[in-house]
Parts: sequence; C-alpha cells; structure tokens
Amino acid sequence: MDALSPDRRSENMRRIRSVDTAPEMAVRKAAHRLGYRYRLHRKDLPGRPDLVFPSRKAAIFVHGCFWHQHSRCREGRVPGSNRQYWSPKLAANVARDSRNRRKLRRLGWRVLTVWECEVSDSRLDARIVGFLDDTTRWPFEQVF
Repeated sequence: MDALSPDRRSENMRRIRSVDTAPEMAVRKAAHRLGYRYRLHRKDLPGRPDLVFPSRKAAIFVHGCFWHQHSRCREGRVPGSNRQYWSPKLAANVARDSRNRRKLRRLGWRVLTVWECEVSDSRLDARIVGFLDDTTRWPFEQVF
C-alpha cells in the first residue's frame, strides 16, 4: 500500500525530470571545471547520452539509482507496493540502457555510466579524467 495519497504521488512524479537533474548538473560542472567541453543530449546517438565529447568519441550517461536499478545501491530496488507495475517498467529501463550502450560501442563510442550515488564521491573528478584521457582506447591516432 502506498503511504502517499494518489494526488500527492502524482505531484511527486510530475516533478521528476529527465534532463538537467541535480546529479547530471554535478557531473556537467565537474567536467567543465576539469577543462572538458561537451555537447548535451545528442538526439542522433542511441540513448541520447547526457554528455557527449565528440572529439574523443566518448559519452557519459548519468543514471538515477532508482530509475535505472543500480544493483550496488540501496535505492536501486523495486518498491514493495505495486510491484506488478514497477517491476516490468524498471526492467525495461535496464534493458534499454544495455541496448543503447551496446549500440554506442558498435558505433565506436566509449561509454561511461555515472550513478546518482557516485556523484558526491570524491573520486568523481579522477574517474572523469581517467575515462576521457584514456588514449589507449582512442579509435584514432593522436598527432602532436
């Protein structure tokens, strides 16, 4: 049984955004502070990655732990109430994420997923730098 009234639940769900979320903004600020420039939500790429670095052929997805079912996080679990609704919905999100990552990799893109619970981690900057500056996996030769 839901602890909130249907009207209150509806209001909560209406406020949930798909872009410009707090975790996404934190990753964007970190990347910019580190000197990286990016494009947002490129519609021509599978899954519309949150941050796209075209010159590096790299994409970053910033996923909410609940909506994308982060298996290593307490928030990434199916709610106890209304399981017949939530289970297939959240499972479809996970399957779509996997398909989109696979499609991007087939197109030659490198993909990083940053989870909502990892955004406040002190190692986020190092993780972004490590991913974007990994020249061993670049599909092209660097010329200086």
